[in-house]
Amino acid sequence: MARKQHTRNASGPVGPSQRQLRAGELIRHALVDILREEEIHDEALAGVSITVTEVRLSPDLKHATCFVEPLGAGVEAAPTTGHESEIIKALNAHAKFLRGRLGPKLDMKFTPDLKFRHDESFDAASRIDRLFADPRVRADLEADDEVEQ
Repeated sequence: MARKQHTRNASGPVGPSQRQLRAGELIRHALVDILREEEIHDEALAGVSITVTEVRLSPDLKHATCFVEPLGAGVEAAPTTGHESEIIKALNAHAKFLRGRLGPKLDMKFTPDLKFRHDESFDAASRIDRLFADPRVRADLEADDEVEQ
């Protein structure tokens, strides 16, 4: 008797599994500890605090994309403003070192390969805030509120 093969819902894109989300959070917390405790000898990372905002894992949990944001990025007076790409390059250059430090902290069969990317969500959120602050948009929103009442 043939076994029925389990297939995912073909109606649309499927998000990450619960396993991927849980492992991503474990890796994110461990990476935060490593970046806080370890001294990475790189000029681009000297004195820079890095926020790990999200870790997305491949379905087989062997590849992790780590979204990071240098602390103060986007703020005009911050020393990291304009240097985000250098910081990301430095993190990717030290990805194997970080992976080596990550292994003992995780209770996983494999330690995933790490790839670092700049988290653009903060830029998008500030752009939306600026749009809502625009007087023309605010006038439209207030006009919509009056119509609904």
